[in-house]
Amino acid sequence: MHTPTLDELLELALAAAREAGEVALRYFERDVHVEWKSDQTPVTVADREAEKLLRSRIEERFPSHGILGEEFGPAREDAPYRWTLDPIDGTQSFIRGVPLWGVMVGVEKNREPIVGVVHFPALRETVWARAGGGAWWNGKRARVSSVGRLEDATLLTTDTRLFEDAGLRAAFDRLRARVKFERTWGDCYGHALVATGRADIMLDPIMSEWDACALLPILEEAGGRFSDWSGVRTVRGGNAISTNGLLFNAVINVLRSEAQDTTV
Repeated sequence: MHTPTLDELLELALAAAREAGEVALRYFERDVHVEWKSDQTPVTVADREAEKLLRSRIEERFPSHGILGEEFGPAREDAPYRWTLDPIDGTQSFIRGVPLWGVMVGVEKNREPIVGVVHFPALRETVWARAGGGAWWNGKRARVSSVGRLEDATLLTTDTRLFEDAGLRAAFDRLRARVKFERTWGDCYGHALVATGRADIMLDPIMSEWDACALLPILEEAGGRFSDWSGVRTVRGGNAISTNGLLFNAVINVLRSEAQDTTV
């Protein structure tokens, strides 16, 4: 079996993400039929067609590699290399004609994320990284911000109702009381804003592997940190935090603290 280089994996991830983005754009700002999955998340023909394209390109080049996709599940789960796919992260934005959705492609080797690509077709932006190769944003180096105090930080979140559903509302409220600004630029767009220095913290109360695997190498190569809400470096924690690294300990301390004690 051919052992691919990191550059070969990244090259395919970038090309496939961009091609899948073109597929999705054909349906963007169109009256597409929306179905609702059992977890009450939406799915459209664009999600499915984009994931089919991604899977096809991966299987053409690396037929022995595993795949985990949001719409069509796992294939070859025991393979040392595994591709994780979210063909449209931010389907709610997609179906409302909001351009803040992205195609996410991650690659793991022995369950360690080594390549990540997040492509925003409607914005014509792409953020990517490979282990040891730095993070990049439309061809220039991506770097996290230098904000070092919560009181100066911009916090991003997804749908705030999800914090209640996940039992994390109290912790979320403690943190939001400490920061300077709060915005609800959610999904992969929020994490990309942290990786490119345009925001400082992104909280996700619910996070799937097919999203997290692409994000971890991007955040780390940009100089930031990616973890679950306990501060554990993982893509399988069920929730996620992206920070610029400088704020990591302060964020974790506030999330862990009791409501009456928010000191850092």
